[in-house]
Amino acid sequence: MARLALAALCLLPALANAETVRSEDGTLNPPELSLDAIEDNIARGHADMMTCAQGYYITKSGRHALARRLFELCADAGWTGAMTWMGQMDNNGLAGDYDPDAATEWDRRAAEAGDPVGQFNLGLALIRGHGVAQDVDAGRRLVDEAAATGLPIAQRMVESGYDPEEVTPDADNWKYGPRF
Repeated sequence: MARLALAALCLLPALANAETVRSEDGTLNPPELSLDAIEDNIARGHADMMTCAQGYYITKSGRHALARRLFELCADAGWTGAMTWMGQMDNNGLAGDYDPDAATEWDRRAAEAGDPVGQFNLGLALIRGHGVAQDVDAGRRLVDEAAATGLPIAQRMVESGYDPEEVTPDADNWKYGPRF
């Protein structure tokens, strides 16, 4: 049995370099974890867990336009983590305009689907009145819901008396003043 396992390990490099073969019966050796595969999945409108999870690495590598296309596809397919990433991208102007209203809308969708990060983000936006009309009480309720799931940042905010400074550094304060 050990020899069979060793033989299989020796074949992995050869299999990894095998060409993708497409036919009417399907695809043999698809490039599953590559940027080409992501582009292909976006073009086909295919949003599965592995595809959507790669958006994190794509945006962290600075490929924001590709990440935006991927996250939008995944968010539209119901992946709440992609919704909160779209909110983060809109709130920071990554591969698009700085748009706090759009960011809050993405977080609202995630929160309504029960995502704790969406609940926290929307709660924080409501407390600040950023991208949405200010409603401190509603914001606190959402932060409480997120904290009850065990989300550490929400728990920190509750423990601080709902102080936004506890969870976002002053480097972002320029965003939260009045917009004229």
